[in-house]
Amino acid sequence: MSNGLAAAAEKTRRRGVLTDPVRYPSGSAPRVLSKRAFLLILLTLLVPGSAQVVAGNRRLGRIALRVTLTVWGLLIVALVVLAASRPAVINVITNPVTSLLLVMVLAALALGWAALFLNTLRLIRPVLLETGMRAAAVLTLVLAMLLSSGSLGYAAYLLNVGRGAIGTIFANGPAMEPSAGRYNFLMMGGDAGADRTGRRPDSLSVISVDAKTGQSAIISIPRNLQNARFSEDSPMRKIYPDGYDCGDECLINAINTEVTNKYKDLYPGVEDPGAQATLEAVSGTLGIKVQAYVLVDMDGFAKLIDAMGGIKIKAGGWVPISGETIDEANGIHGMPLGWIPAGDNTLDGYHALWYGRSREFVDDYARIARQQCVQQAMLKQLDPATLLSKFEDIVKAGTKVVDSNISASQLGSFVDLALKSKGQPVSRLTIGPPDFDASFSTVPDFDRIHQTVDKLLAPAPAAGAAEDSLRQLTTAPGPLSAAGPRPGTAPAALPGTAPSPSSSWDFTPVTITPDGELITEQMLNGFKRIGDEQSIRNLVATNGQCAPL
Repeated sequence: MSNGLAAAAEKTRRRGVLTDPVRYPSGSAPRVLSKRAFLLILLTLLVPGSAQVVAGNRRLGRIALRVTLTVWGLLIVALVVLAASRPAVINVITNPVTSLLLVMVLAALALGWAALFLNTLRLIRPVLLETGMRAAAVLTLVLAMLLSSGSLGYAAYLLNVGRGAIGTIFANGPAMEPSAGRYNFLMMGGDAGADRTGRRPDSLSVISVDAKTGQSAIISIPRNLQNARFSEDSPMRKIYPDGYDCGDECLINAINTEVTNKYKDLYPGVEDPGAQATLEAVSGTLGIKVQAYVLVDMDGFAKLIDAMGGIKIKAGGWVPISGETIDEANGIHGMPLGWIPAGDNTLDGYHALWYGRSREFVDDYARIARQQCVQQAMLKQLDPATLLSKFEDIVKAGTKVVDSNISASQLGSFVDLALKSKGQPVSRLTIGPPDFDASFSTVPDFDRIHQTVDKLLAPAPAAGAAEDSLRQLTTAPGPLSAAGPRPGTAPAALPGTAPSPSSSWDFTPVTITPDGELITEQMLNGFKRIGDEQSIRNLVATNGQCAPL
């Protein structure tokens, strides 16, 4: 009798299985089948393989589920490692071998997920659904496939684009060690042209970053600095043992071209001897070890800004977009092609390039202050959201305008440092006004430069100690000016401390004349037409003041 009950129970169970509308949809009402279709689509989206287990090829479903669970496990491990060591994860992503494997895995997962959706489409049998639900079910499946499989495929594409950019921009050399606890990067803005061999850096600045905290400082070197000292290990020190002192033409920004044209044999195996020699001159001049350089071609700089969607700055004064040079000796240009107004601005690439390049009506140090501001605006506004949304454009622009000897193997560490630096105040120093007097670049006192740089990069002391240190520097005999910021320049930070927002960025843009009249482009151009350049200089003298927004 017990055998009979068992057989009846088994018969009832099998009858229920055969009539299960999820696995056996034949004979079910169209409304039930419509609900089943959306359920299977949701299962494929959330747990790939589960739809096949409950309603299709179970063997295929089990294989897909194993892959899904493995991927989830690896993601959990990656998140744990990311929390413990963010550079390690970034290094895996940026390494050429592991990133290629990751591209292949992402592509395979994208194709596999798409195949599961196509299999799910077969399982839902759209012709059996309610007439009004057929198109809705198919559209939902397509959207789910684009959201999931399409996202993985696009991620694989972007990662492959990034791989190519890393190989193009960065070097394959050995990793570098911090010097005195800091990484020092030379940023050069080059104006390469068809008539030049090598780039002539139009702007030089060192970004120094604490290897542990990410605290950073920007040190700007005037392009017209004379007698630049080469570091002790530089091959050029044998040529110029007492500094780059061959006359008024021996400015620091001429080293790149001279070494490229005449002394590249001193740098066997070095990809860019001119850039390396300039790095060594900056190292010797500042008294620190600069480990790497990043060279940005200014002709392509505008494309990078455009790829970012522009930058936002607060300008202290009007900045001209200079016309054709008509008197090169005195720096006289024709009628300006336009003006960047004082106040809040969103600058596209063309205007950002001119904002950092223009020096008409002011001295070179106002331009340096604006260049520092543009650099900070780029770093501030290149947030993860901007990077992800405009990644492809930024990477393509970067490969055209950026060159560097930074080792690709250290990108993880440096990206991590950049994230630590984000949001921290940046100390600033210029080897010229307002931190040194105007003649200092012609006859620099290197001991004074080294002393000031050491104080700038030293661990921040208490506020009172910082003020005492600055007072000792500014009252000591030598070229360091104690008179404060000059017109047209941004106030400097205390050496060794972050800049005070009230002194560096808290300024009122000059938008009216001393008589209370609104400054306009028509007014400035009117002065230019009658040759009254002094009035223009008076009205735009504060255009070195700038703050990133």
